[in-house]
Amino acid sequence: MYKTILVAYNGTPESRVALQECLRMTPAQGASIHLLAVVSPPPYLLVGEFAAAAVLSVEEGLTVEKEKMAKELEAGAAMLTNAGLNVIPHLEIGEPVSVIEELAHELKVELVIVGHSRQKPMALRWWRGSTDTLLVEKLKCSLLVASGATNLS
Repeated sequence: MYKTILVAYNGTPESRVALQECLRMTPAQGASIHLLAVVSPPPYLLVGEFAAAAVLSVEEGLTVEKEKMAKELEAGAAMLTNAGLNVIPHLEIGEPVSVIEELAHELKVELVIVGHSRQKPMALRWWRGSTDTLLVEKLKCSLLVASGATNLS
């Protein structure tokens, strides 16, 4: 049984499937479930006199996205906690693949769970970073890809 699990979650139907898969695994009593939401900073270009406006716009956008993801993270954590699991939420800013890799290494995670939709290409945010790095190549632990339709409340 896995004792330390990291679930990538962003409130999408695919990431809800990852939550459901974590519940279906019935982690051992005392297992730590780290629920991770990652806010990706938008790419932007700073050009001449518009630099200050661009920075403010990016900061405002990040603040809004952080607030949205914090609510999603809270809802996901509540679902797992209500099932009796020990949940530790994490809200991070950065490139998702890098954040997942770093947190998995730091926490000595044994299993990472990500969701995937069969209708979307494999180059999703959990799978492939902006530098075209595959998550599966970065992790030094097991990776479970949760896919398919589940019925979540």
